[in-house]
Amino acid sequence: MQQDDRAQGLRAWAEAWIATHHQEWGSVMSMLVVSGDASFRRYFRLLLPHGSLIAVDASPVHENNPAFVAIASALRAHGLQAPEVIAWNAEQGYLLLNDLGDRLLLPALKPDTVDELYKQAMQILLRMQDCEFVPGWILPAYDRVRLMDEMKLFHDWFLSRYLGLALSVTQHAILSNALELILEQVMELPTCFVHRDFHSRNLMLLQDQELGVLDFQDAVLGPFNYDLISLLRDAYVVWPRPQVMQWMLHFFRMARKQGRLEETMNESAFLESCEWMSAQRHLKVLGIFARLCLRDGKAGYLKDIPLVLAYLLDEISHLPALRPLHQFLEQTVYPAYLDREPQGRVELP
Repeated sequence: MQQDDRAQGLRAWAEAWIATHHQEWGSVMSMLVVSGDASFRRYFRLLLPHGSLIAVDASPVHENNPAFVAIASALRAHGLQAPEVIAWNAEQGYLLLNDLGDRLLLPALKPDTVDELYKQAMQILLRMQDCEFVPGWILPAYDRVRLMDEMKLFHDWFLSRYLGLALSVTQHAILSNALELILEQVMELPTCFVHRDFHSRNLMLLQDQELGVLDFQDAVLGPFNYDLISLLRDAYVVWPRPQVMQWMLHFFRMARKQGRLEETMNESAFLESCEWMSAQRHLKVLGIFARLCLRDGKAGYLKDIPLVLAYLLDEISHLPALRPLHQFLEQTVYPAYLDREPQGRVELP
């Protein structure tokens, strides 16, 4: 079914459901595109006489709708502002959600607001981490295979397909050894509910100044600081490293106060664990952004590669065990990237 056909089918289903179950809401006056994202989901706003709903086109061929429905319910049961699933057509992959508005967190992040908003997001993150049991759904483990497969996207899509680099035997060994080191470090971390994309474009600023949480259907049980890295080393916005370190320590102290961390993990060990986790995530993200462009035709993500590459170079520079990888990135990968994208140089603040 073509996208236009699916959109028409979504509207027809939504109109029929409203007419059957909530006739008092009135007729759908219009259906406006809200957004797509890095997945195959599409979001539309249904305008009604006295309000609005969000209609979602999420083909079951591509999207894990049972996970979305179950996790949304679990998050709401924990007092979090996740979308309410009002109706769901499992066969077609159509959903009706309550409308959380259109104010993403990202545009609200200014030098005079970011501290309060990030601390609010970290409070939400700690509450979200309690959702390890999701009725009707078993959260998969963020295990060795999954974490390694994600990092391999860096070679397969960013280095090989996007940059056209053919690695030597020595370079392959450097990369392979680095990935194994990263994997060993992150597998030692405590585990909890992990959103996997907890960043400023998946958080909504609601009318009551609370934060709403979106795009959680790929949640897993994994390293406890993964979502913190997604938030503080966001691919779409950057802050000075000293400030990021202070936010990390703020989270550490909150987590320690709530008894979530072993006493053996001190501030220094925690910050180092964040560098390792950052390296894993940003290797993955570079591969995913390249794949989104080359395979899925979503070239808009290319503009975000320079910041992610700058993050990666910075964080591994603070991990002596990854010095060979840092040299390889500086001497081979970064020059190859600038050859392809001459305007792609980013200096971190």
